[in-house]
Amino acid sequence: MRPVILLLSCLGGLEGSVVIDRIAVIVGKTVIKSSDLNRDLRLTEFLNREPLNLSALARRKAAERLIDQQIIRKEIATGGYSRASDADAEALLQNIERDRFGSAPARLDSALQRYGLSEAELRRQLLWQLTVLSFIQQRFQPGVLVSDQEVRAYYDQHRAELQRESPQNGTLAALEPKIRSLLTGEDVNEEFEEWLANARHDTHIEYRQEAFR
Repeated sequence: MRPVILLLSCLGGLEGSVVIDRIAVIVGKTVIKSSDLNRDLRLTEFLNREPLNLSALARRKAAERLIDQQIIRKEIATGGYSRASDADAEALLQNIERDRFGSAPARLDSALQRYGLSEAELRRQLLWQLTVLSFIQQRFQPGVLVSDQEVRAYYDQHRAELQRESPQNGTLAALEPKIRSLLTGEDVNEEFEEWLANARHDTHIEYRQEAFR
């Protein structure tokens, strides 16, 4: 069967030439295109400060991320979960500009251009990342309860390390909030990963191998 393709736009103004954007993955009733894989890779590698890599293996990893994202998007939409705000995304963007580029917009723009990205694409990605974090907290944190016994056990197991990190006051009472937060985060992540694995199992996922060659 011939691969399904989407015709997007003219290439470089050449008459009769088109950019062919192949379907890479079908997730339920949603399509992930080759251009989506490339965009995800560029954004991920920019944020992680990694060299640009558009290899077949990297594209397959991007596909897995986007499959997860589509499942999360569906859950957010059907579950009525609140999303991060544009102001939150803008604040995070400003932090990146300050910490990595010395609060110089021109330096940020130059770095984005090297990855073939726009500031608008980066802002949308940051908004999405914040929305995912918010979803995880809303969906899974209310069901997590860390007991006093678990806090005590963690403290006893890691006492030397904890006291080195907090030499001024390394008592259980002083470190209890930090330990409880850490254990809560671990349990939330575990609950999320289990939910996501089950959701993937219940979702029709179809790969178009020609998009990864």
